[in-house]
Amino acid sequence: MEVVARFLKVSFPNYLRSLPIPKNVAGFAELSGADWLALIPFVGTVSLVVYLTISALFVDTRKKAPKEDDIINRKIQKECSKVVNQVDIDELGEKTCYCRCWRSKKFPLCDGSHSKHNEETGDNVGPIVIRCKI
Repeated sequence: MEVVARFLKVSFPNYLRSLPIPKNVAGFAELSGADWLALIPFVGTVSLVVYLTISALFVDTRKKAPKEDDIINRKIQKECSKVVNQVDIDELGEKTCYCRCWRSKKFPLCDGSHSKHNEETGDNVGPIVIRCKI
């Protein structure tokens, strides 16, 4: 605590006194390059504190409706709060492909709809392939 008190009572005031702050607005034009460099840390710190304070005070807490482009799942089990599919390992067979693009008409299984999705959007999504090794 003594270190903090010394900083606030001695070091910080000395630092502020040493800053080349002109007495009027016209004085800024007379500052040298070294003077401007000395002001950068102080101005940056003050700007950051002001920005963080304003950001904290004026946070937009309203929940915004998602844009159409933000929604990944556009039609599968929309009545559920979360889409969960459970598959027993015995049902997998030798090779099973699961959809990751949410466009498959056989969801959760892949039907290749990602190919059209990738062409339209420039995306590179593909299925997850699960193989059974014996």
